[in-house]
Amino acid sequence: MSRRRAATVRLDRALSKLGIASRAQARRLVTDGRVRVAGHTVRDPGRLVVPGHGRITVDDVTPTGRPWRTIAFHKPRGIVTTHRDPEGRPTVFDVLGDAGRSLVAVGRLDMASTGLLLLTTDTKLANHLTDPANAIVRRYVVTVRGAFSDQDAAEMMHGIDGLSARSVIVRKRSARETHLLVELVEGKNREIRRMLEALEHPVTKLMRVAFGAIELGTLQPGQWREVARDEITQFAD
Repeated sequence: MSRRRAATVRLDRALSKLGIASRAQARRLVTDGRVRVAGHTVRDPGRLVVPGHGRITVDDVTPTGRPWRTIAFHKPRGIVTTHRDPEGRPTVFDVLGDAGRSLVAVGRLDMASTGLLLLTTDTKLANHLTDPANAIVRRYVVTVRGAFSDQDAAEMMHGIDGLSARSVIVRKRSARETHLLVELVEGKNREIRRMLEALEHPVTKLMRVAFGAIELGTLQPGQWREVARDEITQFAD
């Protein structure tokens, strides 16, 4: 009777599963020569390893699995969603300090956008929540210039240059500006801003107010709260 062969994974994925970095950050750790496998420096993020076999170290420290933890954070305007910014701009992790240790962001909000950002130690959960196939709804309150029409809303839902909204509701409209409630099920880069720019209604304010069943609620910019596991499992199973 043959023994079942141990499953192998890419080194960057193995590091991500340990909760110490996102896949992109893990790749940088490897290519920067900060990761060793069985005492040997490895610079190939695609190197296959067997989790639990062969000692993996980062900066000569053996990473261990982190306790499950997820937080809801109200991202302020003017900060970026990354651990380190090459341009020296403030990051969400600068704001969170020790509270953000070992967490990875679930998707992103661009520098000018505010509102709900989820961060977690569970990279599998992060991947599930951001996978377009799972169609997890994100809800945004958006202010645009000009009188946004019902036809404009229909175009956003029909699709513009490969981008589309799940729903667009006009909450308040005037010649000067319009307030919208927009829902997406896929977080492409600057998706809402790009659609509205194409419709000649540039965004002046954009705030995410919900991600799945998790809502921003009364959190003020820079504030955060712990998210219970059952809050997530209600919509992430």
